[in-house]
Amino acid sequence: MDVTRRLEGRRALVTGSATGIGRSTVNRLTAEGATAIVNYVGPRDPADEVVEEVSRAGGRAVAIEADVSNEEQVQAMFARSAEELGGPVDVLVNNAGIEKPFLLVDMPLDEWNKVIAVNLTGAFLCAREAARGLVAAGAPGVIVNISSVHEVIPWAQFGHYCASKGGMKLWAQTIAKELAPKRIRVVNVAPGAIATPINKDVLEDEVKRRAVEAEIPWGRFGEPDEIAAAVAWLASPEAEYVTGTTLFVDGGMTAYPGFI
Repeated sequence: MDVTRRLEGRRALVTGSATGIGRSTVNRLTAEGATAIVNYVGPRDPADEVVEEVSRAGGRAVAIEADVSNEEQVQAMFARSAEELGGPVDVLVNNAGIEKPFLLVDMPLDEWNKVIAVNLTGAFLCAREAARGLVAAGAPGVIVNISSVHEVIPWAQFGHYCASKGGMKLWAQTIAKELAPKRIRVVNVAPGAIATPINKDVLEDEVKRRAVEAEIPWGRFGEPDEIAAAVAWLASPEAEYVTGTTLFVDGGMTAYPGFI
């Protein structure tokens, strides 16, 4: 197999892919032969930049705006994606996610609901539409959820985020069992500390950065391209026997280096 084109002809949709891990994932999937939907919310310019990057590299991507927590918008996005891609999405990457720190006693209900809605309900809505399209077409496919080391590591002030990722773990395992007979695989990729815009403040503060790096046996932040590489492999035929599990890409963070 030519690993540089192992996703030739595949139809991918990556949520929250205008920046960070999602952006790198779109670039990697299209570099390996897939056509991709760049999902975004808010300003369109960053999504258009991703489309242009893909085009310059010889690939094809289309930007579609949709709030993944909104059922009607998700359904409309998948319908348009099938038209743009020439068939149902067969590589879904549930990457969209948000976080904001609150102690339990200070957390407003709307902040709890917002994180659960985007991180967990959004993944459900997108996975459901992807599965419906594939089952109707009798086609195989892959759902890759971008989880987090915080599906197993507690994180003070981020109870809502941990709840969303912990929920994603068991939900993914459950739907993996349901979908395996249809030859639709479901896997989680759990990044550790990654050098993305969401970590900008930590990366620019030497004291905070070193504190995080001290919790990583490999000794550094990961790069978005490293997560994208894991996603591309899991989406490929090489990973056909991988389903219902989580691949941690974290430099060893889940080894709890600070625990004695």
